Amino acid sequence: MLEIVYQDEHIIAINKPHGLLVHRSSIANDAKEFALQLLRDQVNRRVSPVHRLDRKTSGLLLFAFEKDVETALHQQFAEGAIRKKYKAMLRGYAPDQMDIDYPLTNDNGVVQESFTSFVTLARAELLIPLGKHPSSRYSLVEACPTTGRMHQLRKHFAHIFYPIIGDRKHGCNKQNRFFKEQWEMTTMLLHASELEFIHPVTGENIHLHASLHDEFKRMMELMNFEHS
Repeated sequence: MLEIVYQDEHIIAINKPHGLLVHRSSIANDAKEFALQLLRDQVNRRVSPVHRLDRKTSGLLLFAFEKDVETALHQQFAEGAIRKKYKAMLRGYAPDQMDIDYPLTNDNGVVQESFTSFVTLARAELLIPLGKHPSSRYSLVEACPTTGRMHQLRKHFAHIFYPIIGDRKHGCNKQNRFFKEQWEMTTMLLHASELEFIHPVTGENIHLHASLHDEFKRMMELMNFEHS
């Protein structure tokens, strides 16, 4: 059963687990389950996702029951009116806070403005050698992207040389292998923790929170990071 974070007669939000695709995709033929179909069967209603999360990203995923509500929420996302927060674990000691204003190129070769701000919540140093370094350093950050480009957070953190742990495409292969061998951790430590938006029907301000999943919590405990 999917964890339902919020539901009314117009919208529904779940806390998507790591490894679950939003919907069927030709680039992931190995997948047998999808959030769209699982949620539809769980609530016995047609649902449509109004945004996307990567397969390995966990957290808040918002759906609409009706087409006009879906369209209105799409518009809010396109206009940057929906406020998003993510938790991520990075390689290295990240700055206390930073704005990343770095354009990204989409699959069609179009350069798009992309902006992310983040604050560092905690840092950890493990006395475990890795490569030429006598210890291993990590940061827990809270990121707020104001644009919604594909793999934006993954690309932005890689751009500033603090890649997200477990990101195979844009991250650090040495760290990913280290986490797999040392702790049998194979997911990506990126979690969509909050969404805030205006309800397209009622006009109410909706502020949703999604708790971390067990694997992210396990890594938090390993680093002695506090979690809720």
